[in-house]
Amino acid sequence: MPVFEYEALQAGGGKTSGELEASSRQEAFSKLRQQNLQPFKLAAKGAAAAAAAKGNEAPASNVLTRPQVLLFTEELCELLEAGLKLDRALQVIEQRQDKSALRHVAASARQSLREGATFSAALQKASPSFNELYCNMVKAGEASGTVSKILKRQVEFLTMMGDLQRRVTSALIYPSVIFAAGIALLVIFMTFLLPQLTSLLNKTGQTLPLATRILIGTSEFMGSYWWVILLVLAAAFLAFRHLTGSGEGRAWWDRTKLQLPIFGPLLRMRFYAQFTQTLATLLNNGVSLMQSMQLIRNATPNVYLQELLEKVADHVQEGAQLSRAIGRTQFFPPTMIDIVQVGETTGDLGAALERSAKSYDKQLSVVIERVTALIQPMVILMVALFVGLVAYSMITGIMQTVSGLPKR
Repeated sequence: MPVFEYEALQAGGGKTSGELEASSRQEAFSKLRQQNLQPFKLAAKGAAAAAAAKGNEAPASNVLTRPQVLLFTEELCELLEAGLKLDRALQVIEQRQDKSALRHVAASARQSLREGATFSAALQKASPSFNELYCNMVKAGEASGTVSKILKRQVEFLTMMGDLQRRVTSALIYPSVIFAAGIALLVIFMTFLLPQLTSLLNKTGQTLPLATRILIGTSEFMGSYWWVILLVLAAAFLAFRHLTGSGEGRAWWDRTKLQLPIFGPLLRMRFYAQFTQTLATLLNNGVSLMQSMQLIRNATPNVYLQELLEKVADHVQEGAQLSRAIGRTQFFPPTMIDIVQVGETTGDLGAALERSAKSYDKQLSVVIERVTALIQPMVILMVALFVGLVAYSMITGIMQTVSGLPKR
């Protein structure tokens, strides 16, 4: 029988670790819960780990996009609320007319259910698109007998997170297009149009102004050594990717992004909204605070924020209140700390976090509007500045050349 190594919290608040035998990860969780232990780390040992990883590996062909995960959850939730059993609901999705990956995911999950797996384990095995956060939410619903309710909350959560992502992306589309168009215009002018005008000016034999000579020199360099420019840009890009790909470089870049003048407040507000909404959803569905913090940490792509959340989890594990733990990081805003403290005082932390999530969602909308209103004129001004400098340099050269021509 496989052996699992665990670290868990005791009922009195202490920390313990050890090993136990169980036929599956779910059975190991159940045995620990029966001993009044709250596991926050559980891993198969030795050969069992490789076998478990191979057995739980989801097919690569069953990868779902975020909209497909939302659609799958919506349909399954509606079927369960209509009174269908889980097996029958998955069968209905499996018999969809379209040929999307939803059918294969539903078939795989249904097969795992028939083999005796829990629904959360079946989803994890069916597709890698159901992340640890999603599967643990479903596991909490299985424990409380409210899978359909959990799925409904998941629909609301996924819809909110998707809307949040769309708003941030939409705010950056227009400025990016304007900036790219301006750069393309300058490249075309410097490499194609300017050389033709330069040959015309050189035929006059007049001494050109300094600004015009600099512009012509830049154009000639770009025309002759464009491949050097591309190599330098490519090397700089690869070096930056290597520097920020892992380790301290990635932590530095993730921290720097949060401190940028324009995008920093947007990224921080987005994290506050996601953190409060996710933590509220987990706590309201019966997931413990320690496990919720670990799930949120694993679902956060920013390494710097992962380290902060790990510190918060360590303080909570040592017995500190969540409000005091997040206050020690000096990163979370005082309003969030006050709201969390109120929730801890009233004994309804989940409801307090939900109110905080709605507040930060509104603030995020305001920040997005401000960033959009600020970026667009800045990009247009930057492009206009470059185009104006080029135009000034050429017009100055043309005017001086014309004025120096002999009069008849």
